[in-house]
Amino acid sequence: MQIIRDEHSSLAAMLRSMSLMVERGPVDNPQQFFDVLRAMLFYIDEFPERLHHPKESDLLFPRVVRAAPSVMDAVERLERDHMDGEKAVRELQHLLLAWELLGEPRRPAFAEQCKRYVDFYLEHMRLEETVILPEAEKMLSEDDWKELDAAFEKNCDPLSGKYPPDPDYDRLFTRIVMRAPAPIGLGDA
Repeated sequence: MQIIRDEHSSLAAMLRSMSLMVERGPVDNPQQFFDVLRAMLFYIDEFPERLHHPKESDLLFPRVVRAAPSVMDAVERLERDHMDGEKAVRELQHLLLAWELLGEPRRPAFAEQCKRYVDFYLEHMRLEETVILPEAEKMLSEDDWKELDAAFEKNCDPLSGKYPPDPDYDRLFTRIVMRAPAPIGLGDA
């Protein structure tokens, strides 16, 4: 459970940072601005979409529904979110590229879609944490937890700060933190 919550926390921080970046805009360093936003969107596409969500969908949700059928409506909604998530982040990546290559007229479309995406994702995690995880804590067996723990422990989200750096993600994490402007990251404000 803690790993799932840690991963949600890391993702929420990334989403909120992305929103702050968009509010701030490119200011006087558009190359750095777009580079950081691309890296943030890549992280969202790479880690939560490819590692976190499949384990929820394939391992956690079926067990919780079997133990607590009353959560089926919530699980169906979360599954739709998972199915739509990869497409949504790819659309956001495309809108960012359009803004970068075609200029300011494309900014409003990206900013609006980014806000919708962040709100959608934060609500998705809230639903998991207020409906699914409490039921899981109450209803799942020790054997369920052993299998879930083993699966989620393999994720090692690089942004949680709780695991040794993964060489595959360390460069991405460093790029985001070092280039994002203060107070979002350690880059120039």
